[in-house]
Amino acid sequence: MDQFIIKGKKPLQGQVGISGAKNAALAILSASILCHDTCVIENIPNVNDVRVLLKSMENLGAKIDYIDQDKVRINSKEIKDYRVNYDFIKKIRASYYLLGALLGRFSNAQVALPGGCNIGNRPIDQHIKGFEALGAAVKVEHGMIHASTSGLKGANIYLDVVSVGATINIMLAATMAEGTTVIENPAKEPHIVDVANFLNSMGADIKGAGTDIIRINGVNKLHGTEYMIIPDQIEAGTYMIAAAITGGDITINNIIPKHMEAISAKLTEIGVAIEEYDEALRVLVNKPLKSIHLKTLPYPGFPTDMQPQVTTLLSMIKGTSIITESIFENRFMYTDELSRMGANIKVEGNTAIIEGISNLSGAEVSAPDLRAGAALILAGLGAEGETIVNNIQYIDRGYEHIEEKLRALGADIVRVSEKPDKKIFKVV
Repeated sequence: MDQFIIKGKKPLQGQVGISGAKNAALAILSASILCHDTCVIENIPNVNDVRVLLKSMENLGAKIDYIDQDKVRINSKEIKDYRVNYDFIKKIRASYYLLGALLGRFSNAQVALPGGCNIGNRPIDQHIKGFEALGAAVKVEHGMIHASTSGLKGANIYLDVVSVGATINIMLAATMAEGTTVIENPAKEPHIVDVANFLNSMGADIKGAGTDIIRINGVNKLHGTEYMIIPDQIEAGTYMIAAAITGGDITINNIIPKHMEAISAKLTEIGVAIEEYDEALRVLVNKPLKSIHLKTLPYPGFPTDMQPQVTTLLSMIKGTSIITESIFENRFMYTDELSRMGANIKVEGNTAIIEGISNLSGAEVSAPDLRAGAALILAGLGAEGETIVNNIQYIDRGYEHIEEKLRALGADIVRVSEKPDKKIFKVV
C-alpha cells in the first residue's frame, strides 16, 4: 500500500494550478447519460473517484474516449442497461447521481447504496422524497436502490435539510420530466450551479440554481454539448492552508475567487494575507497568526470539506480555537492522528476545542478519509521531522497529483510503495 513520506518545516513558495472540481465532475459526467448525442467535457480532474465513475459508465454501454488527461468525449447512445455494477460503484459516494440520470432517461434505475468516506451519516431520504414526488416508486433491497416509474411528472419539492446530493439528483431526474419542478430549500454550492449550467448547455430549462428556489421546466430531449468544469474550491483551499501552515507564499491559479470567499475570510481573520486577482489568489504569511472560532455551514458558509485542514492549521497557532461541525457527526476522527503528532485537541460531540502549540512533531499516521488525509499531509508539511501518511488511497480519491504539485512548491514529499529501510530525507 502506498504511503507519503514528508519532511516538514519548509516554507512553500511558487505557483500552483487548480484542477477541475471533483464534486462537479462526478455529477456532470453522470448527467451526460441523459443525452443520446456526444458530449465533450473539459477540466476533468484525474482522480480515482472520476476514473471509477467513468468505468462504471463504460460498463453500462457508454463510449468514452480520453482526448487529453483532463478532457473526455462521451457518447451514451448505446446505453441499454439501467443497472449499475455494484463492485465498481460501491467505492464512491457519488454513485447516487447515476440514479437520477438513469431514472430520468429510462424511467428505471438500480444503483448500489453509495460508499466513499466514513465521515458520518449521510442518508438518502431527501433523494427518495424527491423521486417519489416526481412519481417514482423507490425501494431499497440487498444494498441496492431501485427506482421506477411509468413517467416522471413535475412537482413542488421542499427539502427538509439542505442536501447537495438530493438537489443534484432531483435536477437530473426532473430535467426531462413532464411539466415544471420547483425545488425549495436547495443546496447552493458552486457545483450545483455548474451542473445546472451543463444541463442547460444540453438544452435543459433550469433557472435559479444557486438561489433559494430552483425551477425546472421539463424538456423532451437533450443534445450534445462541449463544457468546461469549474475549478475545485476545496483543492484550492487546501493549498491556501499549505501556504499558511508553512509560513509560505503561494499563488493559486485557475480559480474563481468568489467561490473562495468563506475560506478567504476565515484565513484573513487568522492573520493570513490574501491578495485577490481575476482568476488567482496569492496567499502569504507576513505576521503572527491567531486563534479563532469557526462553524461549518452549507454554502456560502465555511465548507465542511475544509474543516480538517483549518483545524490542523489552528492546532499550530497558540491560543484556544473552537471548531463546531454542523454537517457531519464523525468528521473529527482524524484528531486522534493529529494527537500522535502532539496536537492538543479535545472533541466534545460536534465541537473541537483546540489548544494550539508551537510545533507538531513528525509521526506515522493514517488517513481515515479524503479531507482528513489532506489535513495530515498539511500537518506533515508544518511539523518538525519526518511524517509518514498511510491509507493515501483516500487522498487519491480527490486530489490530482498532490505530491507533484507540492514538490513544485518546494515541499519534501515522496510517494513510496513500501516502507523504506532508511530515512528518505537527510537530517540536517
